[in-house]
Amino acid sequence: MSDRTGEGERVRDDGFDDFLDAVESGEGYYLECPEGHGSLPPRRVCPHCGATDLEETPLPETGEIETYTEVHVPAPSFADDAPYVTAVTDFGGARLTGIVRDTDAVTVGTEVALDVAETETADERVLVFRVR
Repeated sequence: MSDRTGEGERVRDDGFDDFLDAVESGEGYYLECPEGHGSLPPRRVCPHCGATDLEETPLPETGEIETYTEVHVPAPSFADDAPYVTAVTDFGGARLTGIVRDTDAVTVGTEVALDVAETETADERVLVFRVR
């Protein structure tokens, strides 16, 4: 997640923010090794097999919720966002974790689209899932 300086200016986390920029522009991607393992940037090595030949592969437009939890007692950086739902989703070759919008329709297997939004508490950019 990006941080802010004392003057309120965002500090850029190049790897994460580059990924969020790609998602926002509709060009989200994951990194895939020759063995087909998927991971998210920034990575230089496949965490599953150690391969270093990673290729940017487009994320599918939709994914599916694999598991989720509703958070009622948040970390201070999400205090004004609670309650909220955090989910792990399957987007083809990559698993993504983010916050679910439209929480009334959340179940395992729900189809979601990937987006970027800001938290209520700190105005930090985060991955969000929107129910399709």
